[in-house]
Amino acid sequence: MLHRYERFSVAIAEIERCRHRLTAAEMEQYGLSSPHAVYLNALYQYEEGLTAVKLGELISRDKADVSRVVGQLAKKGLVRKEATGGNLYRARIKLTREGKAVALHVRERAALAVELAGEGLAEAEREIFYSALERITANLQELSKEGLPKKQD
Repeated sequence: MLHRYERFSVAIAEIERCRHRLTAAEMEQYGLSSPHAVYLNALYQYEEGLTAVKLGELISRDKADVSRVVGQLAKKGLVRKEATGGNLYRARIKLTREGKAVALHVRERAALAVELAGEGLAEAEREIFYSALERITANLQELSKEGLPKKQD
């Protein structure tokens, strides 16, 4: 059992380390860092824009992080806030034309990375992998809410 935990933990950590390194290299040309890619990707998927609250929920970031990163992206001219009802309280955050171009580039490069990382896997293996990964994620989310069950003697 411990061996499986070690394999899982090391593999997940290494995947994240490599993902971060590749993303950072791609984002560097825009003067951005790896975390910005997650924001650009989320906003790209919602052309009508997202409120800061909804954006934070989608990418599992807190309000302070969303505010800070959106501010950075706005300074770069990649996002803008559109007021609703005359105020910015529930403003929708949208990509600018330049933001869409950057986000599209990031998405295309991410798709290439995923394709190359899965080289040698048959489509059936890929489906099994993602299904298992989604199940593990859902189980861990549930466990993190409820905690581990008490050890029975």
